[in-house]
Amino acid sequence: MSEQAPVVLVDGSSYLYRAYHALPPLVNSQGEPTGAVKGVINMIRRLIKDYPQSPIAVVFDAKGKTFRDDLYTEYKAQRPPMPDDLRPQVEPIFEIVRAMGLPLLVEEGVEADDVIGTLAAQAEENGRPVVISTGDKDMAQLVNPRVTLVNTMTSTLMDVAAVEEKYGFGPELMIDFLALMGDKVDNIPGVPGVGEKSAKALLQGVGGLDTLYANLESIRELDFRGAKKMPEKLLEHKDMAYLSYELATIKLDVPLHVSVGDIAVGEPDLEALKALYERMEFKTWIAEVEPTDAGQATPVAEALAVEYDTVLTPESFDAWLEKLKQAEVFAFDTETTSLHAMEADIVGVSFAVEPGKAAYVPVAHDYLEAPDQLDRNSVLSALQPLLEDASRAKVGQNLKYDRNVLANHGINLRGIAWDTMLESYVLNSVAGRHDMNSLAERYLNTATIHFEDIAGKGAKQLTFNQIKVEDAAPYAAEDADITLRLHQALWPQLEQDDALRGVLLDIEMPLVPVLANIERNGALVDANQLGKHSQELQVRLTELEREAYAIAGREFNLASPKQLGTILFEELELPVVKKTKTGAPSTAEDVLQELALNYPLPKLLLEHRSLAKLKSTYTDKLPKMINPRTGRIHTSYHQAVTATGRLSSSDPNLQNIPIRTEQGRRIRKAFVAPKGYKVVAADYSQIELRIMAHLSGDEGLLNAFAQGMDVHRATAAEVFATDVDKVTDEMRRRAKAINFGLIYGMSAFGLGKQLGLGRNEAQSYIDRYFERYPGVARYMEETRALAHEKGYVETLMGRRLYLPEINARNKMLQQAAERTAINAPMQGTAADIIKKAMVVVSQWLDDSELDAKLVMQVHDELVLEVAEADLDAVRQGVEQRMEAAAELAVPLLVEAGVGNNWDEAH
Repeated sequence: MSEQAPVVLVDGSSYLYRAYHALPPLVNSQGEPTGAVKGVINMIRRLIKDYPQSPIAVVFDAKGKTFRDDLYTEYKAQRPPMPDDLRPQVEPIFEIVRAMGLPLLVEEGVEADDVIGTLAAQAEENGRPVVISTGDKDMAQLVNPRVTLVNTMTSTLMDVAAVEEKYGFGPELMIDFLALMGDKVDNIPGVPGVGEKSAKALLQGVGGLDTLYANLESIRELDFRGAKKMPEKLLEHKDMAYLSYELATIKLDVPLHVSVGDIAVGEPDLEALKALYERMEFKTWIAEVEPTDAGQATPVAEALAVEYDTVLTPESFDAWLEKLKQAEVFAFDTETTSLHAMEADIVGVSFAVEPGKAAYVPVAHDYLEAPDQLDRNSVLSALQPLLEDASRAKVGQNLKYDRNVLANHGINLRGIAWDTMLESYVLNSVAGRHDMNSLAERYLNTATIHFEDIAGKGAKQLTFNQIKVEDAAPYAAEDADITLRLHQALWPQLEQDDALRGVLLDIEMPLVPVLANIERNGALVDANQLGKHSQELQVRLTELEREAYAIAGREFNLASPKQLGTILFEELELPVVKKTKTGAPSTAEDVLQELALNYPLPKLLLEHRSLAKLKSTYTDKLPKMINPRTGRIHTSYHQAVTATGRLSSSDPNLQNIPIRTEQGRRIRKAFVAPKGYKVVAADYSQIELRIMAHLSGDEGLLNAFAQGMDVHRATAAEVFATDVDKVTDEMRRRAKAINFGLIYGMSAFGLGKQLGLGRNEAQSYIDRYFERYPGVARYMEETRALAHEKGYVETLMGRRLYLPEINARNKMLQQAAERTAINAPMQGTAADIIKKAMVVVSQWLDDSELDAKLVMQVHDELVLEVAEADLDAVRQGVEQRMEAAAELAVPLLVEAGVGNNWDEAH
């Protein structure tokens, strides 16, 4: 065993209650409760995986009183008895821990904290690092350079720096902190009238308990409410303060039956584990101790009695505020006046801290007057410290929206720990939609109240502020409750898989505030320029209509497939390329493209369609989308839509602005920089081909990129068996089509169609390509085989894409799934890289003094607005950080351009 591997001490008692409240009330077929068992054991399994070379001990509180009860008879007196459905789960947890081969420590007369503290002290004396797995803040007093806390439920580490960051003082003052403010959970009294803020102010301004009592008069000079009278309070309650100090102090010298040197992980008893897992009906774990052909366990959803509060009084709100402050994690949701975050005002807020119990606070329903509802400003002001506290874990469904809505009211939401929409998306992006109603049905087997149920439909649909509170409250409270329960169902599944957990916590979750900021930043658009362009497009559209009428010999509706079919195939007698499902000749775009090679009318129609779409989608629409308050366009980015992990956007969709035509590029010219600023567009060069080179390990591709060659020209030289300097532009064009075509699984037929070649000639190009790049052929074959075996493929970062049709009987469906299997790792890895780059670039800009901000993300490109004075620094810094976002076998190359508008920056 490595000397550097830390001793891991598990605070089982801390996790027992947290697991009980974190998971749905699961029961086996015999009616035995199993949720807490599953939660605790799952966290222990996670620790075994994270610390494979470490000795691990699991510590629980013993039954009966401890020495603290002798010091203070009211110690923990207000704690309710253990819930009836939790008590029978303790012994199965003990049995499983023992069967896993782990030491289980239960020492009478002391608490688990004291056992852990003593073992940690022993380990330190032996020069051994210690990791304490707990969710108890009291344990922060044990942190030092060799002792670290890990919260397995939130995947957070707490070292000395983290304690200082969270509390504003070091671990050495943690006991003083608890002595001053007390602890309601353990009923440690503290000093009456001293809360969290004043306790921090005292410790930061003067020092610990001894220092405070030696310098009482200096307290009056501190800048916090009540400082002038604080010396009298402290003096009056000095005995209580020191009693609280003793109660809060974790013992480091209790006599134990074992020492830290005795802790060792034994061999698991597989038969006992199998029997226990079968009794608990933990199907996926049974497979580990005895592999079976059983499928994945389906989610267990039990009927849950709900208790939803409508909060209408300050007293009720204060009570819920206290619950939120005490909660390790809480679900939060806003109800608003609009689906568009930049325009939305808060009508009410809801939250949940345990399954089945939630509250709704109405603050701006139109027909209610104070005191019938609480004041919005007062409620939000009271919530603001909690919502802005990064150390307070929040879970929500699409929290990016809530973050932007809160920003409208001056609140910067931090501590976004989980998002159920993203948890579901990372778990299985193609399982279905990731909205809350769909997820509740899929994972909780629960039908939820839909918005239309309380607001109506169509033109007469009410906005939330118009809905009666008696209808709004159950809907809103349910949102928070379902969100919390979804998290408790989804997170354990992700937590067991290192790769998926990493995708969620390292990529998707950090991206939420970044995207929210980009949306709020918005893009500046020149409405006059777009208006002029729209007029020009209309002139050209009218010309095209006249030309089309002349060719057809009569007027017709160019947008009508039926009239178009009559003109093309009956009157002009053009060949029918393809038919629709109803048997009518198709006028789809691919048909018109084929006909346009030989006939003038289809060519005119294609140009007309293209320009009409530009006009309706962009030049006419974009000016109407400018926010009157900001003067900018604010798109919405979607993290949980595409199968492969790429972002999409809407209102407007910035991903589909055409760039291959002059008219399309003119749209980009309308995205401008304000005076004194420039647009910087930083784009990954051929990123998917570079990922292909990395994944395939093909020497030819690796060498081409390593030498900085034009990879399309290099490919042309290989495929056409000529020297690089003799490659013509036409050869390069064909090689480019091959490179990108094969990435997307294009067949010889598809490639031939794109290049205007016969199928045999196109196949000969593909054959020559694979002869020159055998690593690519090998990668494709191995990927297909792996996809058939596993049913999914993965990106470099571990994002998983399931392929439901990969083993379909229908060969066309199967082949389509195989093409997806080849492309998805490249497209998904590219998506992961740009997302990581966005987070890194955003954090760098936030921490710097540079006057620059991200305003758009499109495909493999980041678009920024940069002050002219900072152009060089930003351009260079962005390029460096984007290129360092991933480590591939070939260099990532980023090209950043500068211009007065988006098009010029290319």
